Amino acid sequence: MTIKTFPENFLWGGAIAANQTEGAWTEGGRGLSNIDLIPHGANRRDIKIGNKKSELSDEEYYPSHTGIDFYHHYKEDIAMLAEMGLKVFRTSISWSRIYPNGDESTPNQAGIDYYTDLFKTCKEHNMALLVTLAHFDIPMGIVEKYNGWKNRETIDLYVKFAETCFENFGEYVNYWIPFNEINVVLHSPFSGGGLNFDETENREELLYQAAHYMLVASAKAVESCHRITPKAQIGCMIAGGSFYPYSCNPEDVWQSMNDERTNTFFVDVQAKGKYPYYMDAFFKSKGINIEISESDKEILKQTVDFVAFSYYASRTSIADISRVEANEGNIIVSAKNPYLKMSDWGWVIDPLGLRITMNQIYERFEKPLFVVENGLGAKDKIEADGTIQDDYRIDYMQQHIDAMYDGIQDGVPLLGYISWGIIDLVSASTGEMSKRYGMIYVDKDNAGNGTLERRKKKSFDWYKQVIAQNGIEIS
Repeated sequence: MTIKTFPENFLWGGAIAANQTEGAWTEGGRGLSNIDLIPHGANRRDIKIGNKKSELSDEEYYPSHTGIDFYHHYKEDIAMLAEMGLKVFRTSISWSRIYPNGDESTPNQAGIDYYTDLFKTCKEHNMALLVTLAHFDIPMGIVEKYNGWKNRETIDLYVKFAETCFENFGEYVNYWIPFNEINVVLHSPFSGGGLNFDETENREELLYQAAHYMLVASAKAVESCHRITPKAQIGCMIAGGSFYPYSCNPEDVWQSMNDERTNTFFVDVQAKGKYPYYMDAFFKSKGINIEISESDKEILKQTVDFVAFSYYASRTSIADISRVEANEGNIIVSAKNPYLKMSDWGWVIDPLGLRITMNQIYERFEKPLFVVENGLGAKDKIEADGTIQDDYRIDYMQQHIDAMYDGIQDGVPLLGYISWGIIDLVSASTGEMSKRYGMIYVDKDNAGNGTLERRKKKSFDWYKQVIAQNGIEIS
């Protein structure tokens, strides 16, 4: 038995997000967030993608209202993660816990105190922190008063929020990300940016205008971070995964190129400081006119220190999707890849795709990379003896870490690997608890019932060993 050893100081970690774990949605002065209006069940998808407006209803169940009650359990949860040996913990800050309506003159002190104690707790356990400022999270006060990211004024509200976080938490946080999976705003506008649309609006034009405002806000946050907390690093993040052409038909190849560009132009802007050349032609071909001022172009020159991405699956592009079976497991629809197996929720499992994605991103942007989400959503069973034998999760992670190792051998500089969600949490895509990612089990079901008891799965000890030996065993 030999060990594939990773670079010294490699950051092995685990991730959660405030909107999927904290709960306590009305406690500590927290205001209403967009996630609080997204129910579990039949209406979830239409609300997430901005096709249907949501109002709180007694007839719906909203998983974010309780999450896994991390707000009250964080001490014990962080202690368990420390026992696992985590080098870095990734979480996010609920914007409406800091500015309940989004436009207050001063922040909510109870929110400041909560995150200060959370981050102090992590530091006491010798865990570095990677914090996402906006993880599918925007105060409903901004959505209702300013129309969310449709409005340029939201940039300044976001920057005020970001600077409040840098000033109050800068001594604890090592790495920052302005927006989680910023490219998802194009595919899931309400969850990604608090955007709703009606039939009179030019949806596509408004999406790209909102994306532009988010990119300007991100660049301003980069400048603020470098100025306020110069020892920290700040990166950008996309939902990663290469787009393979379905066939060698040139039309499929061209489609895959265009899909890849639409997905990654966000990184061009944040890592290179400008829109790539092809976006002008893209906007013209679509009849899209967005406002990009000269001052915006100057602001966008504030570039990130690293490029982070989530990786769950590759995608397969085809010029005419009606020709084949579609794979609709993820929010980004693509053709079903006949060469790959799928998870219980229809996500393809493609470890080599992680190595491919790493090489493609680094070749294009030449910034250090960070895998900040990777994991398997699966149904876990508690055995009669109380154990959870999640060998399928171990196998998934082993294969992806092995592919990641190969990517590093290719010459790709990688800061670390962060497993999603290290503790069971509410699924962002489906709102379910039964779609479990964690190495720590939380007793809660899809209807919100359960004791919230935490227990280790088999993968807990496996990942603990990976971290301790800084690598994976191979036979």
